Amino acid sequence: MTAHFNPSPTLDPALRLQRFKAALARLPLVAILRGIAPSQASEVGLALQGCGFGIIEVPLNSPSPFDSITGLRATLDAATLVGAGTVRTLADVARLQAIGADLVVMPHADLAIIRAAKAAGLVCVPGVATPTEAFAALDAGADALKIFPAELAGPAVLKAMRAVLPPDLALLPVGGITPAALASWWQAGASGFGLGSALYAPGRSTDQVAASALDFIRAWQAARAGSGSP
Repeated sequence: MTAHFNPSPTLDPALRLQRFKAALARLPLVAILRGIAPSQASEVGLALQGCGFGIIEVPLNSPSPFDSITGLRATLDAATLVGAGTVRTLADVARLQAIGADLVVMPHADLAIIRAAKAAGLVCVPGVATPTEAFAALDAGADALKIFPAELAGPAVLKAMRAVLPPDLALLPVGGITPAALASWWQAGASGFGLGSALYAPGRSTDQVAASALDFIRAWQAARAGSGSP
């Protein structure tokens, strides 16, 4: 049976996409809070927002992830996008729309999920590892692409893909990204980065997460300055 999705009644899809692009322009770092509990989510989200992060993702294989996403969306500024990672079903997309999420992130390029996310008015960032996956995802409506797993692809693969993909398309390597790795990826053409366990892991305090966030921000600023980017 085909699932039907209506655009989100709470935020115009074009405005949501505009906010996504603006957040990447301000600070192209996506916080991936895998394993976070709802009791800590809002506090960590506020700390990251205070550091300048504008995109926060709770993977759906975290404890009670929809509760964490609901809490984050209710707590953070409207300019900060909140969504889910590891989205694998159409039912997940429908539930994310219902709770006012902004973002659908996937480890793979399931075209049905991409189309459903866009029909629901959400920003969609699927994971790809090849040009075939990348172009299929774009044709299905993807707004940006997650290069995953980054450890397997490496900056050389991203550079080659950048040469054939639309020049204004955001490419975000995810997987094993550390502050020391940012410069090589940035030079290869990365538009931003998804930050996982090097930023947040269960058991890490809010202060520790904020300190890691600042390390990543400094590394990105150094990478940008080293490449001559404005």
